Amino acid sequence: MITTDFAAGAPCWIDLGAPDVPAAAAFYSAVLGWEYESMGEGEDMEGGMFRKDGKIVAGLGKLTEEGARPAWMIYYSVPDADAATAAVERAGGTVRVPARDLDEWGRMAQYSDPLGGEFAVWQPGTSKGVELVDEPGSLSWTELYTSDAAAAKDFYGKVFGWWFSDMELPGGKGAYALVTPAGQAAERMHGGVLELPAEDLDLADGRPYWHPVFAVTDCDAAVSAVTGNGGSVQMGPEDAEGVGRLAVCLDPAGADFVVLAPSPG
Repeated sequence: MITTDFAAGAPCWIDLGAPDVPAAAAFYSAVLGWEYESMGEGEDMEGGMFRKDGKIVAGLGKLTEEGARPAWMIYYSVPDADAATAAVERAGGTVRVPARDLDEWGRMAQYSDPLGGEFAVWQPGTSKGVELVDEPGSLSWTELYTSDAAAAKDFYGKVFGWWFSDMELPGGKGAYALVTPAGQAAERMHGGVLELPAEDLDLADGRPYWHPVFAVTDCDAAVSAVTGNGGSVQMGPEDAEGVGRLAVCLDPAGADFVVLAPSPG
């Protein structure tokens, strides 16, 4: 589970880079019941915050990087963004955005892992991260699709100190590596790593990619909202034993995310 005390190495923030900010705001409001709060004025909104029940659940910004695809960025909490940068470089990763302060809120940096999967870190200042998690309409899990799970586990283990436990997938489809922050109990696991053939990673031209999993009360209703508002479904809805009912979705611009109605209990 993800909590808002944000242990070191735990996911603490997500934001979406979208080519059309108003369209993205309308889509996620319809699908997840979010309220959008613009940080700009007028019709040409460059970005802002999403709230659920008054609490911040995500950020939204204009996609400006040339050649970049619309996507969610996941940030992991660290005590020192500069030390995280050094760890990324030692482990063979690449710095995409050097560590920098965002006023008094905190310090951030963005990276790529050795195979090209993009992620970020957040060193908290006055803001520790999102204000609602593990509830309907909020972040409940993070997931990496990669062509080399062993390499991913080695890299992220060196950077964050994560520990991994493999769970066999049904039908002999390989293993799913569960991720837990360093020094935390198993119930604090916050994500997973799934190995897929490079040809199945076409969203990112064969490179790995992270995506968020959002909790919902009704997966089928969420999927209907996705397709009814211009999005599409890559997989599902389907039941995963002991996990819940889930679907892998794309928003109208092509950013991927998962909706999950957790199993009771």
